[in-house]
Amino acid sequence: MTDTTAAAPAPDSAPTTDSTPQPSRRAPHPVLVQLGQLYPALFGATVQPLKRGIFQDLLTAHGEALDKAQLKIAMAIHTRSTRYLQAVASGAARHDLQGNAVEAMAPEHVLHAVLEVFKRRKPRPGETVEQQQQRLQRRIAQIFSDSGLTREALLERTNIKEPTALATLTAALDYAAEQDARAEAVQRAFAASGAASPAAFAQMYGMHPKAVERQLARAAQLQALRSA
Repeated sequence: MTDTTAAAPAPDSAPTTDSTPQPSRRAPHPVLVQLGQLYPALFGATVQPLKRGIFQDLLTAHGEALDKAQLKIAMAIHTRSTRYLQAVASGAARHDLQGNAVEAMAPEHVLHAVLEVFKRRKPRPGETVEQQQQRLQRRIAQIFSDSGLTREALLERTNIKEPTALATLTAALDYAAEQDARAEAVQRAFAASGAASPAAFAQMYGMHPKAVERQLARAAQLQALRSA
């Protein structure tokens, strides 16, 4: 590392060359370069979550051109990369080699990806670590809500054992439980209000109509889960 405390050269002195090696970006795996050329929509500048079994699909399509051992290494690098995990964390569907969305991403896979992405990220500019953690909790709570699973089912499917990650997940689910309690309270208030519509109810109580609709939908989802 260059010593930034060293005196700068005088203005009329000859420029010096810093011989300290600078960190260089690691060259991409050759097979990933090849895949990026073959499937730019999946492995190029942007990436998409891949369907399960894509490894075998690649071997079937390009068995003579792709070395199996090197393909395995390349795929491991790719699926552990931050940009691939970000694609999974977005909740996007899994894609086949033709770029078709063929399978919904399981909520436990989305959740694992979100946890790993946040683990690798620094807080946003002006954001404290605590605020970043709160943002993570809200994201996990949304994944839980969208999953249609019970708390117990999500915990079982994620199967998280690492203490820090488990504590984060538990806190997020506690936060989600608070939001669910509010949603059910809104549902009860709406039923008792006699309001003709969620929009009329929202106006009556000074609430945002879209927020009321989301809470009523979530309350209905919770009722369906209990009766299933």
